[in-house]
Amino acid sequence: MERGPVVGAGLGAGARIRALLGCLVKVLLWVASALLYFGSEQAARLLGSPCLRRLYHAWLAAVVIFGPLLQFHVNPRTIFASHGNFFNIKFVNSAWGWTCTFLGGFVLLVVFLATRRVAVTARHLSRLVVGAAVWRGAGRAFLLIEDLTGSCFEPLPHGLLLHELPDRRSCLAAGHQWRGYTVSSHTFLLTFCCLLMAEEAAVFAKYLAHGLPAGAPLRLVFLLNVLLLGLWNFLLLCTVIYFHQYTHKVVGAAVGTFAWYLTYGSWYHQPWSPGSPGHGLFPRPHSSRKHN
Repeated sequence: MERGPVVGAGLGAGARIRALLGCLVKVLLWVASALLYFGSEQAARLLGSPCLRRLYHAWLAAVVIFGPLLQFHVNPRTIFASHGNFFNIKFVNSAWGWTCTFLGGFVLLVVFLATRRVAVTARHLSRLVVGAAVWRGAGRAFLLIEDLTGSCFEPLPHGLLLHELPDRRSCLAAGHQWRGYTVSSHTFLLTFCCLLMAEEAAVFAKYLAHGLPAGAPLRLVFLLNVLLLGLWNFLLLCTVIYFHQYTHKVVGAAVGTFAWYLTYGSWYHQPWSPGSPGHGLFPRPHSSRKHN
């Protein structure tokens, strides 16, 4: 006879706990939404500044040119000094795949929400196809340079023995090593991805300024691209500190910058190109005329 009030009190306490948890979830969602809105607004403002973008180019140049000096002031046994570290295997080796996935989603959402036209969206996405072709072409060119400048060596306990084998294939087939001038493909790719992502993400500031739809999914995709851009900067710094010879890194970064200039700095401004980021997305303001 005395269990009724106890059960009722238990049910009441459970209801209060559920209500409290519901309020807590709502508060957390509101905080997350506010942080997402504030973070995307501030990141868009920074990346959309032409002055900061010019300074960013100077930053990348300084990282590649002066970054190797940090090797005398860092721990050579850190995880980032190993070729087999997690970030090198999962991110650097697949940098273009990560860039295409994140940036492709961002370009797709921004262009389609701004125009609602599939053809315009496909045209802007074709810049990533061009970027993939640049990456593949550069990789083949780097291998060709290594083949043309290389020689075949056999490692010995007290040094290297030079062989007269004519090409890399026959050298490796004989179990020897082929050594030539190796342009740093990682430095090239990370530099190219950094410049490309900064250029594409800069459009979001103008997108927001025009009052176009900018819900939580788009803002989240934009911030994921910003985080990936930050990761590429960090891994580029690790690469120039711990790996490759100095000239190999500088040449790789120079080729990546030149590839960006040929595409984003030159060709994409032509009418017969995929178009520059933001081209044709936003209405042009009409000049008002006064009639007497």
